[in-house]
Order: sequence, then C-alpha cells, then structure tokens
Amino acid sequence: MTAGPVEPTPRTGSAQEPAAQDKGLAPIAGEASAPVPGSPGEPKPASTTPAKSTKSIKEPTSNLATTRAAAAWFATGAALIVLVLLIILILQNQTVVEVKYLWFSGSLPLGTALLIAAIAGATVVMLIGIVRLTQLRINARRARKAAAAAEA
Repeated sequence: MTAGPVEPTPRTGSAQEPAAQDKGLAPIAGEASAPVPGSPGEPKPASTTPAKSTKSIKEPTSNLATTRAAAAWFATGAALIVLVLLIILILQNQTVVEVKYLWFSGSLPLGTALLIAAIAGATVVMLIGIVRLTQLRINARRARKAAAAAEA
C-alpha cells in the first residue's frame, strides 16, 4: 500500500506568515513576508466608495415659470388625446349588449356602455374631490380666523 504525500502540521505560535501556516510550510529564512489580504495583522484597505464632497451639487434652475396659460394648453392637449382614445374605443366596440342596472334594462353598443361607465366613475371621483377640497378650505378659513383673533 502506498500512501500519498503527508502534509506536515503547522506549528502554532511561530512567526510564520499566514499563507505558510495554511499550507503547513515554514517561511524561508531572510525572506520578507508580505501580509496576506484579510489577515488579522494587515491594515484594512481604504473604502472603495468615492469620498463625499462637501460641496453640494446644485441642479440648474429654470427661469421659466409655469403659467396658467401653459397649464391650460397642456390640459387641453391631454384631454384631446383622451378624447381620441375614447372615440377609438367606441368605434371598435359596436357590438350591441344588454345592460341591466337595478330596475333599468336596455340594449346599447358596448363602447357606449363603457363610456357611460367611465363618465359615471369620473363623476364619483370628482364629487369626492369637491367634498374634500371644501373641507380643507373650511379648515383653512377657521385657522386664519383663529390666527387673526390671537393677534388682536
């Protein structure tokens, strides 16, 4: 029976370099040993993330203010796009369907039924928004009156 090479066991408490200890080898006399990265005796490397500058980078500010006219034109363009999409929806869905709601029933094109449902949903959202804005305005008015009364 032949056995493979037997590695010597490393000596503990010696001045061997860590790589030599891991391999069970003794360091060569007179040769300087370099520290192994990650070993306990080696200094930790500097952070690899770039140093943060103390100067803040300012975004270029636009001198153009958004005007009400520009907002109105943007809203008009967005509304026109939505209108075109709705017209396409209605024209592509001309199949007549029967619609039942509570005690009402009737037949109408699918596209029209979808349009009516979308308008009803938008109306509900608008009513909720009006109620909330009214609440906020009332609270703001009360706060202004309270502040004016506190100053007087």
